[in-house]
Amino acid sequence: MSKSFSELGIQEALLQSLTDLKITVPTDIQTKTIPLILNETKDVVALAKTGTGKTAAFGLPLLQLIDTDNTNIQALILAPTRELGQQIFANLSDLASHSSEISIASVCGGIPIKPQIERLKTPTQIVIATPGRLVDLVKRNAIDIKHISHFVLDEADEMVSALKEDLDLIIKEIPKSRRTLLFTATMPGTIKQLIQNYMSKHVVQVEADMETVGHQGIDHQYIVVEPIEKLEVLLHFLKSKEGQRGIIFCKTKAAVNKLAKNLAINKFSSGAIHGSLTQGIRDRVMGQFREGYIDLLVATDLAARGIDVKDVAFVINYHLPDVYDTYVHRSGRTARAGAKGLSLTILQEEEVKDIADFENELGISFSELKKADAQTIEESNALIWANKIFKTKPNRDVSETFRNKIHTTFHHLTKDELVDKILAQYILQNAAVVTKEETSKKKKNK
Repeated sequence: MSKSFSELGIQEALLQSLTDLKITVPTDIQTKTIPLILNETKDVVALAKTGTGKTAAFGLPLLQLIDTDNTNIQALILAPTRELGQQIFANLSDLASHSSEISIASVCGGIPIKPQIERLKTPTQIVIATPGRLVDLVKRNAIDIKHISHFVLDEADEMVSALKEDLDLIIKEIPKSRRTLLFTATMPGTIKQLIQNYMSKHVVQVEADMETVGHQGIDHQYIVVEPIEKLEVLLHFLKSKEGQRGIIFCKTKAAVNKLAKNLAINKFSSGAIHGSLTQGIRDRVMGQFREGYIDLLVATDLAARGIDVKDVAFVINYHLPDVYDTYVHRSGRTARAGAKGLSLTILQEEEVKDIADFENELGISFSELKKADAQTIEESNALIWANKIFKTKPNRDVSETFRNKIHTTFHHLTKDELVDKILAQYILQNAAVVTKEETSKKKKNK
């Protein structure tokens, strides 16, 4: 039987916040981690998949351990991206809603530094930061982290691979006597090296919800396509999931831009995020996705860290990731908080052999999603085309005289007759395009 938060040792003010948030039952990682942080002094390594409540697992005990009479920064939480940093800040602020004496600050990159410097002049006990921005503040003598007692590394597996230099500088600045809490979804060699180099010899390691990725309510599927039909198959799939929320992962920024442009052309409700976009654009797109104004998000892996959005029905790997850990993080964006979800990977024939390696390494099972037949895809394309026409805004620059001439051409047709003729013309044009492509292929093969 699950323990309650009060049985884990959480105090009344925090229990009130949990009640406000309608959080009643601790997750597995929270049950295992909260008493450790509250009642022991050893460093902790917590291994748990995304979406299992890791923020509250370290946030609740940290809030409880803060000495409100001490105006020094007592807890430093590092996150690899601003999106994740903002998410942690929002979650901790909610958890501290009945603990007004605790001051929390977020100092993440991508926004002006001067307001953050001003904010840090006021007493602050908990700081959430991205490594690059924190190093900048340290070099400016704008932040004092020499007195912290707790150092948290969230999504540490991403931190050590992409931001190791900044991390090394930060660790030199903080006290050797601090307590380190490391949270990660995977345990690559770089994490093991970090534990060995920067954590005490007496580390307590806990694992939660780690049986397999497949036990999290995620249905892992793949579909095999020819390179030329990859976009067409994707559009057909998205059309079948219309109204549902999904994230599409690409390997590169250029691929994200290209795919996002194609989705926009075809009038899909979508947006894109990657590291080269300004923080303002990324924030706006993420806000639109989180609030439900757009249904689809096209993203690179690092940009998508910290996306904690409910009701993501599916994740699409438009490109198969290079490493197993990346697949874990991608698929973990769906099926959050006990929900069901789909992780679909679009493959070319020569990539199918790699699926067995992912299954063996991650302990999951893929099923093949059969590609729709030619007629079904053709009909789907026609519906997408019709939707493009429906969503196209009228061109107000067309002269009234010319508009009236076009109107006169069609005025005697009924609505049904006009639709039939437009559809017939679409099918005729599409057939001509297919014939041209086939002719071109034959010439190349000669």
